[in-house]
Amino acid sequence: MSLSIGIVGLPNVGKSTTFNALTNNDILAANYPFATIEPNTGIVPVPDERLQVLTNLYHAQKIIPATVTFVDIAGLVAGASKGEGLGNKFLANIRQCDAIVHVVRAFENDDIVRHDEAPIDPKNDIDIINTELILADIQTIEQRLPRAQKEAKANPKLRATADYLQHLLAQLQSGTPLSALPELNTELIHDLHLLTAKPVIYAFNVDEAGLTDADLQTKLTALVAPSKALFLSAKLEEELKGLPPEDAAELLESYGVKETGLLQLIHAAYDTLGLQSYLTAGEKEVRAWTIHQGWTAPQAAGVIHSDFERGFIAAQVIDYDDLIKAGSEAKAREAGKIRTEGKAYVMQPGDVVEFRFNVSK
Repeated sequence: MSLSIGIVGLPNVGKSTTFNALTNNDILAANYPFATIEPNTGIVPVPDERLQVLTNLYHAQKIIPATVTFVDIAGLVAGASKGEGLGNKFLANIRQCDAIVHVVRAFENDDIVRHDEAPIDPKNDIDIINTELILADIQTIEQRLPRAQKEAKANPKLRATADYLQHLLAQLQSGTPLSALPELNTELIHDLHLLTAKPVIYAFNVDEAGLTDADLQTKLTALVAPSKALFLSAKLEEELKGLPPEDAAELLESYGVKETGLLQLIHAAYDTLGLQSYLTAGEKEVRAWTIHQGWTAPQAAGVIHSDFERGFIAAQVIDYDDLIKAGSEAKAREAGKIRTEGKAYVMQPGDVVEFRFNVSK
């Protein structure tokens, strides 16, 4: 499975600069509204030091990391859901994404043109975007609801869907995003791709001082709780782009930061969406595969190929740390560290796996 993240925000909050840094891209990031006219997409490998270690161990021919797709869309403005600015055409570009990263400007700079010439106000900016996402979802449900109600008259079994849509519409009209509801029946609404049903990660674009300002970070985190809040400097991320790993780490350390914005976002996305990776290794390739936490071995095998899940027989599993400590797969087997697991086995983040399956099933 592939992880896809949509990046949203008001114009001139550092959204495209952040996208460029995350994806090592060079799209236009200009100091005026709507520098991004068409959505930009960047596919980024998920950093995982284990892959190179396994490559050396197996003398593998290639490494295939897990990936994250970032989609940078045009800056939204108040009224976007009704066609203001670049309109809801661009809201459609994030409907297929798994999660949304909302970039919020949280620093003053007189040289940067603000979208509405108002003072910097993170709370107001967050409210504007959230309102537009809510209004877009209201439109989506209002377009679907008449058809659902008509179908329910002909088939009483579909009444639950129509009633549920009516319930969600009422929640949205009261200003409640769907992600804030205690429970969400995703099966009934999966084809609507509702925006406020997606988890949101808030990335506050701060200046260098804000990267270590605990009081500021506490204040901003409180604005978006219980959603995750990250703090990065688009300016610093831009400086990191293209630097050798050692130089990048040294620059980060000089600002009191441990991880790049990319690593922060990936960790937050995996945690928010309940994802993890497992590894496969051999002479041909070493590869990381993204799955949901709690998935069983057959489900994990299905990410490689649906035949693997249908014809699943067993999984040969070894913990990554045990494998590295043993020094080779053969020595790990001699030490009894390789286990045979069946269909009920729940995958763990450190698993290095070889699946056995029957293609005739």
